[in-house]
Amino acid sequence: MEAPIRLSGLARRLINDNLLSEQDAIAAENNAKEKKQALVSFLVNNNDISSGEIASSASEEFGLPLFDLSTMNMELAASDLVKEDLIRQHNALPLYQHGNRLYVAVSDPTNLQALDAFQFNTSLATHPVLVDEQQLSSTITQVLDKQNEALNDFSDDDFDELDLGPDDTPQSNASDDV
Repeated sequence: MEAPIRLSGLARRLINDNLLSEQDAIAAENNAKEKKQALVSFLVNNNDISSGEIASSASEEFGLPLFDLSTMNMELAASDLVKEDLIRQHNALPLYQHGNRLYVAVSDPTNLQALDAFQFNTSLATHPVLVDEQQLSSTITQVLDKQNEALNDFSDDDFDELDLGPDDTPQSNASDDV
């Protein structure tokens, strides 16, 4: 007798909401693991379920309100607290730091690897903020592209003209050597 397959809470919820069959949920979880993707990202990228439907189910399953990223000024996002490759790898975006807490936009609140990685790299307690997968992906691209543009706007000439203040290096004086 085979051991029963354990599905994540979100996969089970998608089945209960008639958005996926149990077979499709099992296949999606296995394929997502193989591709090292979060389940939500895998489902949306393969057009299995709309990101809005997943976000709505996740919101109800985990009791998290769904946050609309378009209501936030992304120039104020705390994205500079975490390296770009970590943001892309986990498809999660640091939004806001309050004290020792970092609020992180995620489309899959069961993606604890992302929250743990951000916590490890910032030494801040991380809290998930549930957002729509498609909105999250496009916002991550916009925020990181804008950061890269800002870095590329500096030229070597800009650094040559940079005044760092008085030169504090000791000067050698011939009278000191006597």
